[in-house]
Amino acid sequence: MKLKALFFFLFFLAALGLKAQVPGFFIAGNQKKVELPFLASNSLILLPVSINGHPPVYFLLDTGVKANLLFSKAMGDTLGLTYTRRLGMVGADGSSTVWAQISPINSLDLGGVKGALQSLLVLEEDFLELESVIGIPVYGILGYEFFKHNAVKIDYEQSILTVYPPEHTVWRSPFYRRGALHVADGKAYLDVKVKQQAGPRLTGKVLVDTGANHGLLLNRETTSAIRLPEKQLETQLGQSLGGVLYGVIGRVDALSIRGLTFSQVLTSFPEETPFSSRIKESGRMGSLGAEVLGRTTLILDYSRNEFFLKRNASFFHPFEFDMSGLVVKKMASPEKRLFVGDVREGSPAHLAGILPFDELISIDAVPILFWEMDQLVKLFRSEEGREIQLELRRYPKPGASTFQELSLRFRLTKQI
Repeated sequence: MKLKALFFFLFFLAALGLKAQVPGFFIAGNQKKVELPFLASNSLILLPVSINGHPPVYFLLDTGVKANLLFSKAMGDTLGLTYTRRLGMVGADGSSTVWAQISPINSLDLGGVKGALQSLLVLEEDFLELESVIGIPVYGILGYEFFKHNAVKIDYEQSILTVYPPEHTVWRSPFYRRGALHVADGKAYLDVKVKQQAGPRLTGKVLVDTGANHGLLLNRETTSAIRLPEKQLETQLGQSLGGVLYGVIGRVDALSIRGLTFSQVLTSFPEETPFSSRIKESGRMGSLGAEVLGRTTLILDYSRNEFFLKRNASFFHPFEFDMSGLVVKKMASPEKRLFVGDVREGSPAHLAGILPFDELISIDAVPILFWEMDQLVKLFRSEEGREIQLELRRYPKPGASTFQELSLRFRLTKQI
């Protein structure tokens, strides 16, 4: 009897050791689930991650990325990371080259969930500059490795991520819509139906992209059936490895996922780039970003190739685009300083005389110190006709110590 007990004990230890030697993220102990609170910025998911026992820093959780990324080699050097080789990657614009170092064996700790034997792709230069866009220091990205062994529930409304080990994922979810999740090359796809404003109905595969803050994105180069809506705006669509993405933004009448229908969805139509060939090869016609996903509670189960989703309290909120014309960015400085990164031509801000590189001092008499970037996004989408008052500083050239103080006003106006 003792020999039998010893055999099972040794088998149990061996099983634990085997699990520890497999690259991936695992729940500590025998817990049925682990809840991880996250910081939400415009529905983007930011999680504190400790690298090799060092103090935690924020990483973006991104289903649209295969590899784990660290944005700064300088930080990697400070953490004492070991690099094995240098890698050149084609940027999202299809022309630039992004250089990175590979650090192969690292421990990533999120509290109740730990990443073992994790490779990090360490960028030699931070091309994404997420802090300038969302106002919060973000040092990296967690991609496919986080999802491949465990089911993950994303509760955008409560800002809680729940991780379930595969042995505890028997789903009985009567209020959720259930569908097939196609996982290929470390990325997850699902099928949608789209009712266009100026073209035929579309049915096809889209990338699930929790790391993108758009709503729906349609790549016109994938099919001639995708048509631009009559009402559209040429604008910056976002930042990615390799530079700024440009294109057109408009709307589709409806987007349906397993019978859950979103109305008048803001839709990005990016310009075709040399990178488009990879999009065509994937078989997808576009992607779903946080503007859509953030209106749901979403369960992604990569190991079983299925997803579940249901609407949350923000589901019926209208999709609103920026009504100011301003792209605001955070300066790379110890103090909190915001400046105008771009002004959309013909927008209320443009007509009011606001220029790129103007520094924001206050908005509606509230000093910039008290504004967060996601609050500004909500403000500029809030109410058509609302008057916005800006106190600005205009410098004659970058780095100048002299400036002109300006007070300018405009009213929010819908352009799409």
